[in-house]
Amino acid sequence: MELLQLKYFLAVARLEHVTEAARSLHVTQSSLSKTIQRLEEDLGVPLFDRIGRNLRLNAFGSRFLRRAERALFELEQGKQEISDLSSPEQGTLELAVTTASTLPHILREFRKKWPYIQYHVQMLTTQEMVARLHRGEVDFCLSSPPIYGDDIECQIVFIDPILVAVPKGHRLAERSCVSLTELSEEWFVGVKKGYGTRDLVDSICNRLGFTPKYVYEGDEPARLSNLVEAEIGIAFIPSTAKYSMDSIQYLQVDNHELVREIALIWHRSRYISKAADAFREVVIQYFETISEQIIE
Repeated sequence: MELLQLKYFLAVARLEHVTEAARSLHVTQSSLSKTIQRLEEDLGVPLFDRIGRNLRLNAFGSRFLRRAERALFELEQGKQEISDLSSPEQGTLELAVTTASTLPHILREFRKKWPYIQYHVQMLTTQEMVARLHRGEVDFCLSSPPIYGDDIECQIVFIDPILVAVPKGHRLAERSCVSLTELSEEWFVGVKKGYGTRDLVDSICNRLGFTPKYVYEGDEPARLSNLVEAEIGIAFIPSTAKYSMDSIQYLQVDNHELVREIALIWHRSRYISKAADAFREVVIQYFETISEQIIE
């Protein structure tokens, strides 16, 4: 059994389509199919049910997938550990976020301490983040909501109040706080379902007897303030993501019943490099500073 066979198998298992898998691997379909066929011959069983060019993992393939992912995961960790030992001040930090509002401040502080470490950041949904964690493709995730699992370490770093942003001319603009039930007839702008803050807000409002009515649903949380300013709708915006704009008033929710937890997350078995450990310290210190400012 060859390492190349395992890599090709994982690509096909994840995409379940020969053409797309070949494209992602930059190989021909013929080469990919022959490699998978040799793997199946080595194992003595078929790993997929074939439906045209579409493939579906069968019972054998599903079992083998877990072992193959684990094997490649461990090899990748060994590669990273050797790289860290040989060049501890170089390398790339792989990060994933569901909430990006605090990231510029955190990365700026990290760059001051580790100027030669590169970083690569992906904005993901919670489901995508879980998949990347299990595949060992990210060092750390900054997520709201938190993610829990047998192989996942989850550290809550901040309790973030969610505010209601309204334009200055809005009927509530002179208020400093509002109850959620007062917003049942309002029109909202927000992110799509699948993002932590949206799902949290919707679930709490549903428990109170109403579903927020959205006139805009997008992928860019930073755009919401501009839409509120343009009086398209009002928005739920975490305190860490608010912009100080004269044209927008931010209202607290009564009784602080609407808050989100921000968590730092990593795979329990992933090798933590010196740079990654330093990143974790920067994240924790940043949110401790914010918490102290709120108390003061």
